[in-house]
Amino acid sequence: MAAKLPHKAEQARRRFLRALIGGGALLAAGGAGWLPLVYGGETRLRPPGALEEDDYLASCIKCGQCVQVCPVSALILADLGDGHGIGAPYIDARAQACDFSCDAVQCILACPTGALTYTKPEHLDTRGAMLMAAAPILLAKEKDPEPTLNLKERIGVARLARPDLCLARQGKGWKGAARAADYEGMLRFMEVDRWQPIPLNDHPFDVAVCDLCVRTCPIKGAISLEPLPGGHMTPVVHEPCVGCGVCEMACPTEPAAIVIDPRRGWEA
Repeated sequence: MAAKLPHKAEQARRRFLRALIGGGALLAAGGAGWLPLVYGGETRLRPPGALEEDDYLASCIKCGQCVQVCPVSALILADLGDGHGIGAPYIDARAQACDFSCDAVQCILACPTGALTYTKPEHLDTRGAMLMAAAPILLAKEKDPEPTLNLKERIGVARLARPDLCLARQGKGWKGAARAADYEGMLRFMEVDRWQPIPLNDHPFDVAVCDLCVRTCPIKGAISLEPLPGGHMTPVVHEPCVGCGVCEMACPTEPAAIVIDPRRGWEA
């Protein structure tokens, strides 16, 4: 009997190790399951034409078709750490905004389920504040017979979140690339090529008063520089803002002085 004890002890040790490893894996999996809850409170900037959040997440099949057709790679598929809606596309405007380089909003055309749509079905909710007063005019198409984007709802609204950082409000200009040297974001510049977006940093600026948010905005009348008491200027966002995020992407301060509030409607 004594000769068998070492063997039994080894078996017990192996069972213990297997239980320990299995328990660790279970805890890790359980912790991973909590990640969407931990990060789920953050509101995501969804692609143009997205349904209301619950309807969007229920309709999106995470196929990635919209991601593949975006000319500036603005769409990202959410992973586990991004919260609820794993695999659902969203936009990180500071990294890469939607500049409508495709003109026709190809992501909507590519969506096979209606999660992105030009016309929302009548039985689905629509928040009045998200509705556009008129079809937004795309500056790149202003001289075309049909200059507007076929969008009826905005995806967010720009906001001067950090006025103390805004260079225009300080009476300062900007010379050089908009972002740090390692920034890879793309933007369409009409004076370069209507159809081919280029790296934002390949188009340096030289302005006496910083107005990069205004001059890069792709939507007519969405943002302007207005005078402040004392002679300086400030960006002012107007109702045609669709929430594309170009102003946030192009803002040269770090962090950006102007940001997009995702899913926010227009408040007069």
